[in-house]
Amino acid sequence: MELTAAAAWLNSFFAGYDQAILSLMHRLAVSMGGVLTPLTRLITLLGEKGLLFFLAAVVLMLFPRTRKAGVCMFGAVACGALITNIILKDTVARPRPFETLELYRGFWEFLGSPAEDGFSFPSGHVTAAAAGMVSLCLSRGRKWALPSAVWVLAMAFSRNYLMAHYPSDVLFAAVIGAASAFVAWGVTKLIYHFLEKYDGVYFCAFCLDFDIRQLKYAMYKGKH
Repeated sequence: MELTAAAAWLNSFFAGYDQAILSLMHRLAVSMGGVLTPLTRLITLLGEKGLLFFLAAVVLMLFPRTRKAGVCMFGAVACGALITNIILKDTVARPRPFETLELYRGFWEFLGSPAEDGFSFPSGHVTAAAAGMVSLCLSRGRKWALPSAVWVLAMAFSRNYLMAHYPSDVLFAAVIGAASAFVAWGVTKLIYHFLEKYDGVYFCAFCLDFDIRQLKYAMYKGKH
């Protein structure tokens, strides 16, 4: 398989780093008899396409108190998906670990992991996790730092444990996700600055004040 220059560089420069961590993951899987495999598959499923964060963002946007967090989260995950899935994956075109080396293919077959489509670099799951959770920290405070770190690490662990990504894919994805969150937070603040400046305009006031609970209450009154 002919590699792009970027993929070849990644495979060469991070060879030691990637092999050390993936070998550690394999030893862990062997020592625990595959007990962790169902859990890592569940974590991966929850992170599929960033859908969980998109759904969470929509729910947060339904209430004035959490709307800013929802806007930031939606923008962060969308930005991360654009960079990772639209731009970098096809540009770098790095094959999955089990498609490159027989060693990693053996690790992958031992787990019975499902085949993954698309390219490996960077991890879309980890990008979405980092973007969503860092955006939550920026918009809702440091109290979310620990659960954010736990979730991102869990997602990174699951992707490496299942041999779906190189550890370097995960490392770059975490950076891209965090950077996307900071970009989204900056854009969100600009949006809110504009809305609050022109809050006398109906559209701006609606964006700031709309509450799904009021709509439910109005519908309830209309029936009685």
